Amino acid sequence: MRTKHPLLVVVMKYADHKMVMDSREPEEIDFQKGWLMLKRRWRSAASIFGVVIMITAFAVLKKEPSYTASGKLLLKLDATPSLTGIKTKEDGGSSFVPLSSTGNPLNTEAEVILSDPLIRKTVGELNLKDKQGKLRSETEVKKRLQVKNVAGADVMQISYTGSDPQESAAIVNKLLSIYIRNNISNNRLQAVAAGKFIFSQLPEAEAAVNQAEAALRKFKEINQVVDLSQEATSTVTDIKDLENRITQTQAELAELNKYYQVLQNQIQNQLGMSVRDALAASALSQSVGVQDILKKFQQVQSDLAVQQTRLSDEHPTIVSLKMQEAKLKRLLEERVRAVITPQQPIPKGNFQFEEPQQILLEELVKTQAKTLSLSSRLSSLNNAKSGYRRRATILPKLEKDQRQLQRKLDAAQSTYQLLLQKLQEVRVVENQDIGNARIIEAASVPRSPSDISKRVIFLGLGGLVGALLGIATVFVLESTDKSIKTIKETRKIFDYTLLGVIPYFEGFAKDNSRNGDTERTALKVYVRDNPRSFVSEVYSMIQANLKFLSSDKDMKVIVVTSSVPQEGKSTVAANLATAMAQIGRRVLLVDADMRHPSQHIAWDLTNEVGLSNAIVSRDEPRVVVKEVMSNLDVLCSGVIPPNPLALLDSNRMASLIKEFSDKYDFIIIDTPPLMLAADALILGKMADGILLVSRPGLINATSAHTAKEALHRSDVNILGLVINGVLPRNEPNSYFYYSNRYSMKEDFQLNQKSFFKTSDSIN
Repeated sequence: MRTKHPLLVVVMKYADHKMVMDSREPEEIDFQKGWLMLKRRWRSAASIFGVVIMITAFAVLKKEPSYTASGKLLLKLDATPSLTGIKTKEDGGSSFVPLSSTGNPLNTEAEVILSDPLIRKTVGELNLKDKQGKLRSETEVKKRLQVKNVAGADVMQISYTGSDPQESAAIVNKLLSIYIRNNISNNRLQAVAAGKFIFSQLPEAEAAVNQAEAALRKFKEINQVVDLSQEATSTVTDIKDLENRITQTQAELAELNKYYQVLQNQIQNQLGMSVRDALAASALSQSVGVQDILKKFQQVQSDLAVQQTRLSDEHPTIVSLKMQEAKLKRLLEERVRAVITPQQPIPKGNFQFEEPQQILLEELVKTQAKTLSLSSRLSSLNNAKSGYRRRATILPKLEKDQRQLQRKLDAAQSTYQLLLQKLQEVRVVENQDIGNARIIEAASVPRSPSDISKRVIFLGLGGLVGALLGIATVFVLESTDKSIKTIKETRKIFDYTLLGVIPYFEGFAKDNSRNGDTERTALKVYVRDNPRSFVSEVYSMIQANLKFLSSDKDMKVIVVTSSVPQEGKSTVAANLATAMAQIGRRVLLVDADMRHPSQHIAWDLTNEVGLSNAIVSRDEPRVVVKEVMSNLDVLCSGVIPPNPLALLDSNRMASLIKEFSDKYDFIIIDTPPLMLAADALILGKMADGILLVSRPGLINATSAHTAKEALHRSDVNILGLVINGVLPRNEPNSYFYYSNRYSMKEDFQLNQKSFFKTSDSIN
């Protein structure tokens, strides 16, 4: 049993890998499918989008433009409160005071501005009339007015929208001026009433202040208090601070005691003496007088020791040195007693230490001094803490009594000062034309329509609707279009072995006949004309796959057909035969399509005699067979008979195929499409198998299923499927884009332009 050729294995593995990747990445495939749909139907989508945009633009242009004029009003005061009429802030300004906690003074003033009396005055002063010549109603003007509060500020914006820009600005400005006049008038009346009330309350408020001040002064004199609140606060703070300092001092003292004990142990270990002796020796080592006598005493001892080695004890020099030694010793003892206390013993030795020992003694003295200082500080802190605690126990009652007296004084002073301040403000208001509002921005004549943004938004919505309708149109057209468009769809429907995929190139362009009744596909033998091109390599792969497809017997007679016309089955047959002949095989190309023959055109032959003549007149095959190139002969269809199927389904045709099989290595038979005639099925029974050619974008699903059912019913051997005329742009994951790696550079560049060129007629 034969093994499959490596080229066939590569094609089958590529197809299986493609299907696995498609099943694993549904989101990517859906995206690619949608993009391909949009590319195919972009004209329809663009038409719908353009129509919607034009309708939207016409509606926008037809609408009359409107102009909005706006002015701004700053509100400083509200209506006078029940007591004084004005509430002053620290910065000198005032704010509105609502009657309830949920009220908003700005909303209240907005209602005043939109009230009928103010609008009626505005209409009357401007003499605004409608189309009938009557004064406009308040309702009509109010519908075009808009009053809104500026966020975060005591500012209101008043706007009017109308068809006349000058009129819009005039209405806003007039309404603002009328509101200001009305506001000033109301404020004057309120200020007069408030002034009378405040003046009557001043004597009582002043008497209350004097009484409260006298009571507080007497309390402080009796208890000798300056500021109890501050004193209580500072006392608590001082006690807490003393406690922290006591805790910290105790910790430091404990640490120093430990360190002092360590130093004592080091002195005893290193110097071999007690701390008391070490301190005394340290004091002597630092005394200049003691050290000076000690040096002289040591020098005399040294000289005496040297002279005793040379002289006898009775020698005057020895006697003199001994006298000096005794004298210096007494002097040294006197100076030592002057340095140390009488209770301290005189340390032995020469009272001199090395630098590390001296540093250790100095550290001991410093530590002892710090310990004494911390102990003294700790005692002082404890005494101070006890004093503060005693003071803190008597403060609460005094503080309580003082707060009561201070509250009475503060209330009386606050009332009295407020009345004085408000009385002054009321008198100022009475004498000035000041309201609680002023115009900070007058309305100007608008230069451009105010609804431009709305128009742009409307156009944008129209564009969005147009885009959605365009996309919907694409999906509707795709749902109604039953044509097969990709390799994946073709393989899924036929489910045959994929023997090869041929890309679209110029040779597949459609040529319409003059009468428009028929449509023929230009047949070009690219394998003959350009044997080193990528298309030639594709056909070489197909013939190699056919060669190793059968494992039982040699495959010699192959019927080439398609489901519907224009799928390129004649082109595939001619190029496949040429590819077989180029590798040294004896090949016969038979044009059995007696309804629309085309092989004689491709090979520049006459169709006077051919297959029909060989069947009917039993002419010798060598008479009707024409050699077109080395190893390739062509048998044209001959005279078109009235009933081609009767000729093909005859014993003579079977004998011709058997006779040709003995002379040639391969016989390629070009037959009509399955949807037009049963010729391919009849010849398929006589041949080794049928090679089906399919072209995405041309065949639909219904025709494909019908052709597949016909092949199954006839029980013929299906060799495999060749997908022809594939558009690389419809196959984003196709390997066609890398085909130049497997072709010669010069020849491939000649075919590259036609290979990737697309045609609108394919879709």
